Amino acid sequence: MADEKLTDSLRTGARLTDQTVRLGGRDVTEQVQSWQLERSYSTDLPDAMRAFAGSASAQLQLQVSGADGRSAPALYSPWAPRATGDLARPGQSVVQGYGTEAGVLPAFRGTVRNRSAASGTDTVQITALDGAERLRGPAELPKPYAGFYWRRPVATATWCVDELLRQAGLHSAPPPRYPEFQAAAPLTLVHASLHGGFAAGYGQPEVVPDPRHYRWSREGAPHEMALVPHAAAPDTAALTATWFPRSRVTVPGSRLFAEAWVNSAVGFGSTAALEVDLNRTGTQTGRLRLAVDFAAGKVIMHSGTREGTGWFFSWGVSALTRKPGVWHIGGFFDTVSAGSSVLPTVQPFLTAPDGVHYPCTPATFADASAAQPAAELYQLRLVTQLAAESVQLSSGLAAAPTASEFAQTGAWTKEVVLDDAILPLYALPRVSGSQWEVITQIAKASMSTAELDERGVFRWRNHTRFEKTPTAADLTLTSVRDIAALTVTEEIDACRNYCVQPYRDWSKVAVVSGTTYHDTAVREIPPAGSVTLKYVLAEEEFDVGPPNVDDDQSVAPGFSVRFAASNAAGAPAVKGEVDILARREEGVLILRLTNRGSRRLYTVSEDGRPSVFIQTLKPSTEAAEREATSYSSGSASERFYGRQEFSAEASDWVQDYPAAQDLADAMRQAGQYPVPVLGEVEVLYDPRIQLGDVVRVVDTSGAALDTLAWVVGIKTASTAPGTVQQTLTLRGTRSNGLPQDAGLTPDTASDRDPLPAGPDYAAVAAAYPTLGDLAADWRTWRRVKEGT
Repeated sequence: MADEKLTDSLRTGARLTDQTVRLGGRDVTEQVQSWQLERSYSTDLPDAMRAFAGSASAQLQLQVSGADGRSAPALYSPWAPRATGDLARPGQSVVQGYGTEAGVLPAFRGTVRNRSAASGTDTVQITALDGAERLRGPAELPKPYAGFYWRRPVATATWCVDELLRQAGLHSAPPPRYPEFQAAAPLTLVHASLHGGFAAGYGQPEVVPDPRHYRWSREGAPHEMALVPHAAAPDTAALTATWFPRSRVTVPGSRLFAEAWVNSAVGFGSTAALEVDLNRTGTQTGRLRLAVDFAAGKVIMHSGTREGTGWFFSWGVSALTRKPGVWHIGGFFDTVSAGSSVLPTVQPFLTAPDGVHYPCTPATFADASAAQPAAELYQLRLVTQLAAESVQLSSGLAAAPTASEFAQTGAWTKEVVLDDAILPLYALPRVSGSQWEVITQIAKASMSTAELDERGVFRWRNHTRFEKTPTAADLTLTSVRDIAALTVTEEIDACRNYCVQPYRDWSKVAVVSGTTYHDTAVREIPPAGSVTLKYVLAEEEFDVGPPNVDDDQSVAPGFSVRFAASNAAGAPAVKGEVDILARREEGVLILRLTNRGSRRLYTVSEDGRPSVFIQTLKPSTEAAEREATSYSSGSASERFYGRQEFSAEASDWVQDYPAAQDLADAMRQAGQYPVPVLGEVEVLYDPRIQLGDVVRVVDTSGAALDTLAWVVGIKTASTAPGTVQQTLTLRGTRSNGLPQDAGLTPDTASDRDPLPAGPDYAAVAAAYPTLGDLAADWRTWRRVKEGT
């Protein structure tokens, strides 16, 4: 943002330009001979539509000279010594700022893509791309089945964009604490950002709430976007969502840490809870629970069963009632024990909206009802009346986190700004290519824009920005001082008043069993050892979580395994001794079975057969292909311009009728009247202009216009010190009103003067009394009718 001094300087028309350039963190401003910076949207909508969509990336070209008596090729060519050449190597950081003598604004932040050195000269040509280069990794998205299982949205296109960014290291909220698996190291079991979806980067959604009972909101979100319950589900007091972990760790033996960010001022109640369900022998389910009641000013931690038995500790924290707003809540559950049952030690963690951390004393249960016998982690449950974001569950911690570890101080920087969640998804589409390519694909399918700004911050903006015509400009450009050249065009091809948006209808799709596979061999797991198994999954198969562990009293449906201490039929089942990690990599399901006990174990069923059983779930049928249409019969647009059709490209990213209709309506709203295209507008250099800005264009010398326009392209170049040329590509925000045709009588589309009537039937019959007479003359009916 420009300060007052720079703004005043630009307002007066002063243009003594200045710039800074850093390569690899070193200032090389004095060595820059010339430069050119281009930034524009790669939209596929018609040029003169009032809307635009797609991704935008910036490219900077620099010509750099040498220094200290040495030529640029000698210093910075590909074969130059590393001591100097690394300054311009591919992948090196590049930062540029430009402005006037009154101040410099950020203009570009990226990395070197290529360099070229011509021998015999003192110039090295460097081309750099912005932060989009950070998104060249392979695009991967989870494939949860919960969406079509429940016939409810499991994610949105916005969630997918956020997840792809997270994979590339661009974060909008606290990232997973321990994303990478390493033996004997902590591991993030569940990480659900809740940025427009219940899908998880780690773990898998199991119970998905009814969309009638919640919304996704950026307003009041702890970081970027939050799940906001606005009504409780039937017969419950709060909204519930659950996730399977990516590893079923064992109890006793694990240190678990559950956490979330909540806003106590947003929601319909005052409580939020995280519950860890444990799969015990038989039909009982163990439970470890953290609950915060902001109205009562207390935090509760419980150990027992889901059926209601157990014990709890309560800590009074008066700040919970005194400081409404964003709280970071967490619960530490230490179940490490040498025995087959454990009385857990628990400790809550709380950080207030003002950043103050409220330490709570650890407590160890003593009542027998709080004991947790041998079991495996089953699922994580969020039960909330409040806005919630960034739910995590981690295991393998050496001890309770410190205050700085709880806050993840220094572990991440917010680099992403999203927009409202759009395009609900029942099944996440299959993706291929780089993360940037898929984000671009989503942007075009959703009429959104994706870009990294001059500071390297990623910004995602939806089609909702076009719902209302802008009424105020960020800057004003006038031909009196700012505009050097301007061309304005208008074309009927930009008019789109009959808009069609295809979509895939998942409303009738149910769930059926997919692939089933019985292991062919009993696997032996040595004490304190691991066994890794691999099974091929087809690309169209949906994800499965780690298998449930069967016992001799209950057998879980679907993906399951049974362990025993002897490879023999009838050997008793063993619970709570094997950690099971499941992950999917390149078409292969990988299971890692880690024996936490001191005895040798086997994957054997009660009747002596191999016990690993894989079952996937799949949609019962293909989603139906349908269309949503936006059209107003007899509209003014149709009256003046005719019916002009525009069909959007079919996409897997649009999966229900309301979303498709919103897009179709947005297209028609943006395109029903052609707006002027202001191409190649040469302006007096202004470093404040940004992509997506609304500028006021006033031309009193030629085109006689005064209108608002969006900036969809910027090209800035300097070929000599102190000279900068800037060219904008603009799209009007509105048309010049309805045609009046005052004093005009437009001609009809066809000449409507009556055609010659030609001879009637009586005349033809008189000339040709018989059919033979007509045939003998060899005349066609046309010639007979026209009398020729």
